Amino acid sequence: MTDAAEPLIIDVVSDVVCPWCYLGEKRLAAALAEDGGPVVVRWRPYQLDPTIPAGGLDRTEYMERKFGRDGRLRAVHDRLVALGAEVGLPFAFEAITRAPNTLDAHRLIRWAASTGRQPDVVDRLFHAYFVEGRDIGDRAVLLDVASACGLDVALVGRLLEDGADVETVQGEIAQAQSMGVTGVPFFVFAGRFGVSGAQDVEVLKGAIGQARAAMQAEPRS
Repeated sequence: MTDAAEPLIIDVVSDVVCPWCYLGEKRLAAALAEDGGPVVVRWRPYQLDPTIPAGGLDRTEYMERKFGRDGRLRAVHDRLVALGAEVGLPFAFEAITRAPNTLDAHRLIRWAASTGRQPDVVDRLFHAYFVEGRDIGDRAVLLDVASACGLDVALVGRLLEDGADVETVQGEIAQAQSMGVTGVPFFVFAGRFGVSGAQDVEVLKGAIGQARAAMQAEPRS
């Protein structure tokens, strides 16, 4: 048997402009609140559209190209608003004006891991985009998020300017794709069980329990 105090590692592949990923973050938090065991959540990068230029695009035009003007997007937004309300997530899609490239945001998330503040940075980026309507492709906004989460803003600014970890983040995205991840969020529990999509809290609780049971059944090395 493994040590009961061993933390459960949960890897979450996501993009911070994916509303389903924000919903998934909140549902995972709800599932973990009922679990109570030690856990480490690691956020992994994915880009829904890496072709968006560094300066971003007008979101209305961008979404109309993707969804058309027949009301499909409004229906998706209405559904997400209703689902978000169930977990205290106040989506404000009408506030969003830009469709950003998220590569820099993922770099910031990566750097936050070494400080122990990665979950705070991820949540703040989601909130900035989906609730406040801020352009999280704008480096000034990223520095503001870094500051709010207690990161070294001067260091983050230098890393952004120097192009640090661009290839590393792109490599992680390619690795996720090579593993068959085609949509996000995608959860990996203890490196064993994959769950795709913003599943209900009960589904995530089941995956957590299954992963913990498998960890306990492992022989000690």
